[in-house]
Amino acid sequence: MDPLSFVLQSIRLDGAVFLNAEFTAPWCVEASFGMPEPRLRLTGADHVVFFHCLIEGTCLAGLIGSPHALALQPGDLIFFPHDHRHRMGSYMGAPMMSTDDLPRSVPAGELIQLCHGGGGDATRFVCGYLACNRQVSRGLLSALPEMFRVSLREDSGSAWLFDMLLLGVRESTAHRPGAASILTKLSELLFAEALRRYADDQPAGQGGWLAGLRDPLVGRAMALLHQQPAHPWTVDSLARAVASSRSALAGRFVRLTGAPPMQYLASHRLALAAQALRCGQEPVARIAENNGYASEAAFTRAFKRRYGVPPSGWRRQGEEGATSAAPSPVPAGCA
Repeated sequence: MDPLSFVLQSIRLDGAVFLNAEFTAPWCVEASFGMPEPRLRLTGADHVVFFHCLIEGTCLAGLIGSPHALALQPGDLIFFPHDHRHRMGSYMGAPMMSTDDLPRSVPAGELIQLCHGGGGDATRFVCGYLACNRQVSRGLLSALPEMFRVSLREDSGSAWLFDMLLLGVRESTAHRPGAASILTKLSELLFAEALRRYADDQPAGQGGWLAGLRDPLVGRAMALLHQQPAHPWTVDSLARAVASSRSALAGRFVRLTGAPPMQYLASHRLALAAQALRCGQEPVARIAENNGYASEAAFTRAFKRRYGVPPSGWRRQGEEGATSAAPSPVPAGCA
């Protein structure tokens, strides 16, 4: 498995395609989000990356408050990794409405069907999300811009994903068994492909988390740290595992990711532990052991330095937040 796949697997993304929209010109909508499904909180997810894929027609997309907008064509995917408010429309000067205010049809277990507009040229797109834990995904999120676009049709290697998405939407519209599962897996595939394409488009010599993954040496080291976070790694043992010298690996790792290998590992271990505390009742001592700590006391000290509260307090905060969160029967909407 390649480094990007290893790392994405360790982050535990949970995605879905949930909205099928058709708008007719003139139209302009502001996306309004919430945590799409209450069950996601049980997995430790506390952050959502929303995306849209244009199926038919053309439109513009941009962040609220920014004059910059991207023109989208069929097959274009646009992602908003940091949950920023954004709008889409046939043109940005059209009267803007929130998706919360638009009528929608919500068949049980099916895609939300959303229609709106002035009766002119039609634009169709589907919307989805990837839910993740903010702490575990910090490196990934920090490497991504406020919004980015990739085209599934420009690359013959990814055109099949667009065809599969069209098939999944048709299957869901026809109420075919298993359609929701197909769309769930597709959302994760689409995000992985978008990350690969985005990383490939970055200029040579640029640093950052994705640059580390792309590097043959550092990428292998990062994959091992994510694959075996509880292993008693040292810089020496990690260097041997990737057939490098200690100094070469350490220097290259810092230059590309901004942190030494063992600091990166310590941060990742604590993030995994924080997620485990929020989504289960596993004993603190077991969580400490699973994440490479020799004792519960050492883990508690490190955790409190990082998060400001001991593990038990972190777990309690999560339970209180889940209790006070008002479940929403359907996603808040997207456009």
